[in-house]
Amino acid sequence: MNLTACIEWLFADEATNFAERIYKAKAAGIEGVEFHLWREKSLPDIKQALNDTGVTLTSFCVDPRRSIVDEQQLPEFLAAVSDSIAAAKELNCKMLIIASGFALDGVSPEQHFDFALRALRPAAALAEQAGITLLLEPLNTKVDHPGMYLNSVKTGLDLVEAVNSPGLKLIYDAYHSIVMGDDITTVLKGRVQHVAHIQVADMPGRGAPGTGEINWPQVTQMLKEQNFQGWLGLEYKLNNLSTSQSLQSVNAALNN
Repeated sequence: MNLTACIEWLFADEATNFAERIYKAKAAGIEGVEFHLWREKSLPDIKQALNDTGVTLTSFCVDPRRSIVDEQQLPEFLAAVSDSIAAAKELNCKMLIIASGFALDGVSPEQHFDFALRALRPAAALAEQAGITLLLEPLNTKVDHPGMYLNSVKTGLDLVEAVNSPGLKLIYDAYHSIVMGDDITTVLKGRVQHVAHIQVADMPGRGAPGTGEINWPQVTQMLKEQNFQGWLGLEYKLNNLSTSQSLQSVNAALNN
């Protein structure tokens, strides 16, 4: 599996300049980087660093974040997708991450699902036309994102399957999934074809793999059994470690 580092957090201890973190990732032997929002970052500097290093920008988030279940936000959501696709093409990035937004009061799960489809279908069409893949991300509501609509990997996969477009896949974050109580050995079984990207962090504390309680040999074994071929995103917080120390923990946890 090829590793990609979330430079929102990784290498922040080594470089305050955001684009400089791409050079740091390359020096550490990591061939991919990803980050969160893009509008307040210097895209020319990022593009230069990517060109200089040959590092792949694997993903970033649609910006601004807008709800896929609040119909009043639909025009803003589609505009954000369109703008982010243009930014992704400029940076030769092939994947964009979208979150669901907050659940609506008094709205049934079935209605939420239907509302989400109304947003995701046209968004996926925009992405497919541009050669981009949108990544729908389920987030945990127990620790980090209370109130989010999409906190279920199964529901996320159901949405991707219902849209049925190469412009929409799932991003599976093992940390969020485990916080929500999923069995990592079975949650993707038979459905990994709908998953284009995977992110990892340990728990509690969302630290580097190997610093917490997650059984990483089980995670890597599951990915091998399901024949996952994509990038493995290192989206964790450094906590009390340096980036270099955290990468030692990652290598020990994921390569055993």
